[in-house]
Amino acid sequence: MTEERKTADGKQNPDYEVEAGEVVEEELVEGAPVRRKGIYLLPNALTTASLFSGFYAIVSAANGVFDNAAIAIFVSMILDGLDGRVARMTNTQSKFGEEYDSLADMVAFGVAPGLVAFFWSLNAFDKVGWAVTFIYVAGAALRLARFNTQIGSVDKKFFVGLPSPAAAACVAGLVWCFHLFEPAAWLTLLTMVVVAGTGVLMVSNILYRSFKDLDLRGRVPFAAILLVVLVFVVIALDPATVLFTGFLIYALSGPVRALFRGKPRKASGAAD
Repeated sequence: MTEERKTADGKQNPDYEVEAGEVVEEELVEGAPVRRKGIYLLPNALTTASLFSGFYAIVSAANGVFDNAAIAIFVSMILDGLDGRVARMTNTQSKFGEEYDSLADMVAFGVAPGLVAFFWSLNAFDKVGWAVTFIYVAGAALRLARFNTQIGSVDKKFFVGLPSPAAAACVAGLVWCFHLFEPAAWLTLLTMVVVAGTGVLMVSNILYRSFKDLDLRGRVPFAAILLVVLVFVVIALDPATVLFTGFLIYALSGPVRALFRGKPRKASGAAD
């Protein structure tokens, strides 16, 4: 590597003169490669905030404050949705930002939900509990790795496998809904099903609507804003139940849709 950084006369190549620890990326500008130093602050600050929320969820769960832990995961979801959009709106996308966002997602939507569920309920079952938790964490890691390799090669209208934020919302919503309940066999079984089930769905080939084809910039009827107000009111009445139910329905929509699509249709000319 050292020899490659020197010119023919043995002097240091100025293209590689970079401060220690600095980030350098190569971008194409009008077809020519250009090396840029540094990172974009705004989108990466939002990613850092998302990472912090995921870390806070783990700390809260370890201290037994499970409602705060679940809320922190939902806050992380909001911040994760903002960083990419802000980067695109301000034209500050970068390879560093993509990699950083993926690592932050692994903490916020992989490790954090798994440990929150483990500290809340699954740790009472020793090896079975951490095995179920690992299914979820490994599923999130594989889901993110597959997503990163499929960018630009799949239909943007669909996700392949349950998105990790939606899986995290199912687990966090479950904990938020039932964190005041006394331990019971049915609740433990439900936790195992939700945690392991979402972990498996993340690495499945089931298609989920991405809703990226929705046009949010065009004009809509006035009644649409009233519907938005109604949604916020319903969520505010009981956010834990509404969010858990909504994301659970979304998680189940993929298998249900795949089941009905897989059924052979009757021929129109078939005899009665």
